[in-house]
Amino acid sequence: MRVLSGIQPSGRLHIGNYFGAMRQHLELQAGNESLYFIANYHALTSLTDADLVRQYTRDVALDYLALGLDPKRTIFFRQSDVPQVTELSWIFGCITPMGLLERCVSYKDKIEKGIPANAGLFTYPVLQAADILIYRSQLVPVGADQKQHIEVTRDVAIKFNNTYGEILVLPEPHILKETAVVPGVDGQKMSKSYDNTIEIFAESGQIKKKVMRIVTDSTPVEQPKDPDKCNVFALLRLVADSAETAQWADRYRAGGMGYGDAKKRLAELLADFFAEARVRRAALEKNPDYVEDVLADGGRRARAIADPVMEDVRKATGIVVARK
Repeated sequence: MRVLSGIQPSGRLHIGNYFGAMRQHLELQAGNESLYFIANYHALTSLTDADLVRQYTRDVALDYLALGLDPKRTIFFRQSDVPQVTELSWIFGCITPMGLLERCVSYKDKIEKGIPANAGLFTYPVLQAADILIYRSQLVPVGADQKQHIEVTRDVAIKFNNTYGEILVLPEPHILKETAVVPGVDGQKMSKSYDNTIEIFAESGQIKKKVMRIVTDSTPVEQPKDPDKCNVFALLRLVADSAETAQWADRYRAGGMGYGDAKKRLAELLADFFAEARVRRAALEKNPDYVEDVLADGGRRARAIADPVMEDVRKATGIVVARK
């Protein structure tokens, strides 16, 4: 199966990114033709500092490679290294009904959270459709809350095929096996947009500082507590083994334990969980030419897939370009 996914370089990656998507991306490398891209065009909907766009793009590359992405098995590239995707996005924009975009929940949620509205944020699903369809992707790993975007992509592909002929492949969503929505320090879903994250590669002191800020209820120390309603426990179960998770659940229900005890252990577990990857990332930082070579090679391989698709699209729509 041809698997495709992208991740925005709009901030430093956090444990919600890892447990919500990255871990499964890495698992899907085995037995599939995988394409993973750094969605730097998408990042411009919320990030206008050019230096930060460049820095975060590099950080995403370092993070994925450190966590185990294999560039020999996976096509790993920058979205901007395949400029055909923005050309295809414009063509899709000309056939996509406004009502389809107006119904997108993600846009509404961001506006309700106070994120400034712009045309890029509103038409985000159109560019996302181009990202997916230009590679004739068959499987797109997404969280359950993002399934609507794949449905929009399929709607765009059906509209295009009905208008111009059967050219585009309809992708299927692969719903990621999330243990749960990963909570941020404020109890909402962990997201850079909400400034409630714990970064994957933060120093141990920074991790502890963030963990100690996690919102909990006011249940007294001596009282029993429900682990299934605790944000600290929701994170702890992601990094503790099954035996330790069960022990902590028993301690919660027995009472006599403060949330601070669980927070301290969570901070230790998070630092340990990513320790080996942290060493690999430090080595990669000293070899920027290698990282650039990986992305450049990935871009070439991705363009080789996108080019014939764009030729078919241009021919179908009557768009003529000069011969190379």
